[in-house]
Amino acid sequence: MIVTDIVEVTKSRSKVFIDGSFAFVLYKGELFRYSLETDKEITDKVFDEIMTSILPKRAKLRSMKLLQNREYTEKQLRDKLKQGGYPERIIEEAVSYVKFYHYIDDDRFTADYIEYHIADKSKQRIMQDLQRKGISRECIERQWNKLELMGVKGDEEEMIRAILEKKHYSSEQADIKEQRRIYAFLLRRGFSGDMVRKVMNTEN
Repeated sequence: MIVTDIVEVTKSRSKVFIDGSFAFVLYKGELFRYSLETDKEITDKVFDEIMTSILPKRAKLRSMKLLQNREYTEKQLRDKLKQGGYPERIIEEAVSYVKFYHYIDDDRFTADYIEYHIADKSKQRIMQDLQRKGISRECIERQWNKLELMGVKGDEEEMIRAILEKKHYSSEQADIKEQRRIYAFLLRRGFSGDMVRKVMNTEN
């Protein structure tokens, strides 16, 4: 295997390319320690040490540090590690590690998110938000059903009324332009057209 390029990412870190393909990111001290230079060979021993010792440990520590500050979905954590230049197999190992110890748990993340937003967002909007975070529809539905069985529910009609009241909307006073603007706004929040029309027509 030949180191075909070394590209500086920051003053302390560089991307290493082997046989023409991106391999990993190393610190400058590690490049020096392993005598990695462009157009020179990297031995199997050095490559294996980097891939089985240096990077897995670093990726796990990076994952733990990220999770200290906030909760991530599995996809969000994978994306952060990918941005850090970790190879796919290293990402897989790090994610498996934190999942094993339940430092990330998409079911828990989903249930917490629903409970937090169920009073101010429609079910459709919550589902869209969670899917953008990488949560599967099946996971969302499963956690939603569990919460409903526990009595946690959102009253979407009341949510719409609260929004209309906050915007000082009156069906008797609003002109067509204002009605269309409010209607479009509520649709963007994920409420169904039928429910929005029903509530808007009864608000005085």
